[in-house]
Amino acid sequence: MESDPIALLEGWAQDALRGGVAEPYAMALATVDARGRPSARMVLLRGLDERGLRFFTSYDSRKGRDLAANPNAAAVFHWSALARQVRVEGRVEMLGEDESDEYFASRPRGHQLAAWASEQSEPIDARETLEQRFAHFEQRFADQADVPRPHSWGGYLIVPSRFEFWQGQPNRMHDRFEYERAAGGWKCRRLQP
Repeated sequence: MESDPIALLEGWAQDALRGGVAEPYAMALATVDARGRPSARMVLLRGLDERGLRFFTSYDSRKGRDLAANPNAAAVFHWSALARQVRVEGRVEMLGEDESDEYFASRPRGHQLAAWASEQSEPIDARETLEQRFAHFEQRFADQADVPRPHSWGGYLIVPSRFEFWQGQPNRMHDRFEYERAAGGWKCRRLQP
């Protein structure tokens, strides 16, 4: 096993990409609200480095509200075709405006307009209303080459404190390795299946 779980996660994601796995960077993100109720949804990993894992969303979405109340999360990557899974736990921090602006500028224009049109996680009376909102923002920014990032949208960083790597094996004798952040690095140990 690698001594660096972040490098190992990147390697496994690259294996999934090379193996033709659809959405190899999709992860189930679990959060907990102020009353202790859990919620999970799929998001895309949009950056990985020594600091941690990055994803982007509306700050006003349910996950954004959960993270404002309880800045801890768990994420799971599952690549069934490779019989692999990675679990990540850690605290979550908002990314700076520069990083959020940079990522937002890299998105397709339609995705940028959708970030303006959708008040993510809020009820809406009909699909037509959402489409009208999209058309409104399409018109509003028609003369601008760049769509600015809404202040209600940006990035988060999961600062990992724990990883668990699972590799399926015959007879359910799976390999499991846990990495926990310790003073000066990561402590790794094998877990029973």
